[in-house]
Amino acid sequence: MPGVDDLLDNWILSEMERDPTRATALGLPGYDRRLGDLGAAAWEARPAQDRRAAAAIRSLELTRYPLEDQVDLVLVLSELAGRAAMEDWHTWRRDPSLYVDPCLDGVHLLWLHRLAPEAELVEASVARLAAVPEVLAAARDNLDPEVMPALFARRGAAAARAGAGFLADLLPAEVSDHQARRRLAEAGASAADALGSFAQWLEEGERASRGDWAIGEARYSALLTDRELLGVDAAGLHQRGLETYETLSAEMTELAERIDPGAGGWVPLLARLDAECPSTPEEMRADYERWCGLARDFLTDRELVSFPEGESCAVVPSPVFQRPLLAVASYQPPPPFSASRLGHFFVPYPPEGEPPEGVAQRLASNGYHAIPTTAVHEAYPGHHWHLVWSAQTRRPVRKVVTTSYFVEGWALYSEVMMRREGFFGDPRAELSHLGARIFRAARIVVDTALHTGEMTAEQAVDFMRRKVAMTQAVAVAEVERYCSWPTQAASYLTGSLQIEALRDRWQADGRGDLRSFHDSVAADPGLPVALVERRLWPDDAPEGGRPVA
Repeated sequence: MPGVDDLLDNWILSEMERDPTRATALGLPGYDRRLGDLGAAAWEARPAQDRRAAAAIRSLELTRYPLEDQVDLVLVLSELAGRAAMEDWHTWRRDPSLYVDPCLDGVHLLWLHRLAPEAELVEASVARLAAVPEVLAAARDNLDPEVMPALFARRGAAAARAGAGFLADLLPAEVSDHQARRRLAEAGASAADALGSFAQWLEEGERASRGDWAIGEARYSALLTDRELLGVDAAGLHQRGLETYETLSAEMTELAERIDPGAGGWVPLLARLDAECPSTPEEMRADYERWCGLARDFLTDRELVSFPEGESCAVVPSPVFQRPLLAVASYQPPPPFSASRLGHFFVPYPPEGEPPEGVAQRLASNGYHAIPTTAVHEAYPGHHWHLVWSAQTRRPVRKVVTTSYFVEGWALYSEVMMRREGFFGDPRAELSHLGARIFRAARIVVDTALHTGEMTAEQAVDFMRRKVAMTQAVAVAEVERYCSWPTQAASYLTGSLQIEALRDRWQADGRGDLRSFHDSVAADPGLPVALVERRLWPDDAPEGGRPVA
């Protein structure tokens, strides 16, 4: 039989050639001085390359291979199927982030993880910064105002301007050697000028942009069924979001009545609790750090997970260029192919120059009662624990191809599990936890409605403000994110519900305690949950075997 390892290794190499900054994020050596070819010819060649890769896998008789090989092959097929579903959308003609992000992440990740000596990092950074004008020239050639949404142009310009400030002002401070710092500063200033010019080009082009961001029901459903291996389409997922929202709202109404009978319901009570918040971004960061420590101690004391040796999580301000685009906390894992187990929890600092009212709204979205849930989600046992634990997998392709339907589903499952185990304690923190969960139900409703044309962006912002007690600034940032990243917002609650079902089955089968379940189900970085279930219950296949999906 053809060698699966060779086939998959060659595919991974071709993926890294396409996207060297992704190789840096993964910790694969040999790519750190390049940004990749983002010209039109390279983009146009990709679908045919993907079809050939899919055909090579489909030519195999999957049932003849061991289960773990089957899982790997179907994982790649699902990734390629997702790309095929979006092939006619030509995202590379619509979205400036495809060009801005590599210019910024390609350098930021080098210094965030510091996997090489400083001198090598300087050389790699200078090489990548020198490539920035070429990448942005390709962006100008490729982006088409007839299909590029004004929203994308505006977000791209904001990221480019914030990134220019990062490259010119903050990046040189990463270097200790004076001469190397000056060299990096010169390269950063040149790249910053190119980003500033590109931002101006996008701002001017925003008025002429006439494209749509809604991908349509057919593409959305294909991503769910073919990429995520879910047995539900866009309409079914939308209905699931509505039903879960109502169930959670009833539970929250009852809890709010116990906390404060005169509050008038959970929406005004949550708004009042949000007002009890840090007064500065640094105070917010410090409280997140404290709760991350408490969550880790809780897991250790209750023996709820096993810890990989050497793991640690740094709680730090979000990158400057990320702040205009992301109003919530986020996490950057250590490169899974490296020996590092240091992850970074990014606290959602307000954008540079944000007016006082905007800063106040950002802080109110990170209130004292909500911080414990977010600490669980981003760090312990959410993203950080999961991604440092799963980095131990010996299946390379599973480090390369992941889905947020498991990654985010796991983090939301972690919140539910920690509540069941008694971590939150204070009923106000429990209400904020449920507020975070109902927020994910609202995300399903809004994301599906936006991309199937049932809701405008303005209506979506209004929905999030009314239904989730969200501030205007955060609601706008959230909805713009959904417009730019179809199906991702629906992944949190969808994946959590799937993992909760696996836990119930594990316990009903008497397979072991919670730690054994957690260690087993989270052993890979981000398989579709259907493949996780197939791995945990391999005997479900009928006699004679069958492909995993």
